[in-house]
Amino acid sequence: MAVIELTKDNFNTETAQGKVLIDFWASWCGPCKMLSPIVDEIAEEAPDGLKVCKVNIDDCPELAQQFQVMSIPTLIVMQDGKPVASSVGVRPKQKILQMLAEA
Repeated sequence: MAVIELTKDNFNTETAQGKVLIDFWASWCGPCKMLSPIVDEIAEEAPDGLKVCKVNIDDCPELAQQFQVMSIPTLIVMQDGKPVASSVGVRPKQKILQMLAEA
């Protein structure tokens, strides 16, 4: 499944049901560029029921503010519209998959 770009317009619709991994990032962020291919790989391999999304904090600062994102990259796992886990900084793929499994 492809990565879905979230905006304030589609955020509630895309995150309302099921498990969603959200990557808060910015184009100028070096660590974000390191994490992005890992998130893309997880999206391609995602099992049914997992949606992988990205939020560009420069385009959607209100979403970053809503989730109190202070540093990027930040990953947030949502289950049925509610945040259930998060991590800040670059993480290896295995750690992200573990976070998803435990959420």
